[in-house]
Amino acid sequence: MTDDPTINPALLPAGLRDLLPPDAETEASAVESLMDIFAGHGYQRVKPPLLEFEDSLLAGSGAAVADQTFRIMDPDSHRMMGLRADTTPQVARIAASRLARAPRPLRLSYAGQCLRVRGSELAPDRQIGQAGIELIGHDSPEGDAEIVLVAAEALAAVGLTRVSFDLTLPMLVPTLLDEAGIKGADRIALSRALDRKDAASVTAHGGPLASVLADLLLAAGPADRALAALEAAKLPNGAGALAARLAAVVGAIRAQAPGLRLTIDPVEFRGFRYETGVSVTIYAPGRQEELGRGGRYGGGEAEPATGLTLFPDAVLRAAPARDARKRAWLPWGSDRAAAASLRAQGFATVAALAAASDDEAEAKRLGCTHVLRGTVAVSLTTEG
Repeated sequence: MTDDPTINPALLPAGLRDLLPPDAETEASAVESLMDIFAGHGYQRVKPPLLEFEDSLLAGSGAAVADQTFRIMDPDSHRMMGLRADTTPQVARIAASRLARAPRPLRLSYAGQCLRVRGSELAPDRQIGQAGIELIGHDSPEGDAEIVLVAAEALAAVGLTRVSFDLTLPMLVPTLLDEAGIKGADRIALSRALDRKDAASVTAHGGPLASVLADLLLAAGPADRALAALEAAKLPNGAGALAARLAAVVGAIRAQAPGLRLTIDPVEFRGFRYETGVSVTIYAPGRQEELGRGGRYGGGEAEPATGLTLFPDAVLRAAPARDARKRAWLPWGSDRAAAASLRAQGFATVAALAAASDDEAEAKRLGCTHVLRGTVAVSLTTEG
């Protein structure tokens, strides 16, 4: 009951939290820095609703996050609605409907919050911020490379210059297993062994693929080593085409950013389950949590597309600390033009609502860093 006096009013459900000053402003500023880079590369911002009817929200690629989607009944239409667990399916819907006649390739960006039914051990939050880009209606290694290059520039804008882009092929293992005719219990056991990086079990359950998969498992790491292993494996048919595409994407990235740190895990198949081509996960040195992830998706009746989502919370935890906005105390009767000038310089101005007996003490009490003296903001540390 909400009137139970024993319940702490600050208590929130598991995986949800308040973001307080100055952290909320810091996050908003960082998100806008990311979005500015996206906009500079031609990615136009869209803003999908937080809620949609269930049948549209979970259609197409949205089906991959159905088990993470909160559902509620719309009291107006009496239809079921869902709260988005990921923004990409919504952007795909917008591209296929409202922007169906827009010229391709279509470059769209977005920023907002998502809500998921459950978190994970490494990422327990259930409300997740996203800032991302989608390149829709084009299928080429250069398109796959573009999302990596734009993301690298966006992360550099918030101080993250030493990040690692881990490239994967989520469909490589399924394609190999299909082409080798491995099914049933053997397929389940082999998939589990690959997921756990268990080379002995891969050899035991791999059948005709045992040697190739064991070599690819051990090749995970720097891009050159993994690409050499993929080339040496001489993969057939669809699997060979996937490996060739990955090599072309690495080449396209290096042509523009030769210093970017690229790693490859050839047999990893993590990521959003709607991804079908080259995928990427971004890490910062010494940290396990993902800064972002994405990859190619679509196919069939859907347009070819690739995209990447950054997670601002994780990005800020990994990035150098951002300075909070300087706050200037405006004593009672301060010059309005001087106050406006301070705001133009990036200050937040906190105006007295009545005369104070000690302006410096009042400024410190309200968390100000400066006091306006005449037309000049004087640092409180300097005064002290």
